[in-house]
Amino acid sequence: QVQIVESGGGLVQPGGSLRLSCAVSEHPLDYYAIGWFRQAPGKEREGVACISNSDHSTYYADSVRGRFTISRDRDTNTVYLQMSGLKDEDSGVYYCAATRVLLLRLDEFWASPDEYDNWGQGTQVTVSS
Repeated sequence: QVQIVESGGGLVQPGGSLRLSCAVSEHPLDYYAIGWFRQAPGKEREGVACISNSDHSTYYADSVRGRFTISRDRDTNTVYLQMSGLKDEDSGVYYCAATRVLLLRLDEFWASPDEYDNWGQGTQVTVSS
């Protein structure tokens, strides 16, 4: 079973930066892609970014494209979400999750929470002055 642990959240001023980490246990073949999601109070969980396990394709929500970067360290099996130019609306609990959705379907389903089987506990990100 895949074990996922997120870390790196905190309080940051608008325009600041944070890097979130997602430590994934077991072999990468246990899953096909890792996604980052976030959920603000009173709002639905939304996909932020995703990276495939094989071809390293990346996907981003329009709201974060150009500001966030998802990457993978294959030696430590850790996925990172580098966030810069943070805005108030970026605040929320950020979750890392693993999916076994087929790579050919990632373009359509990478941001769908129902497609992810294993989730981390979440890490709080608060953007405020």
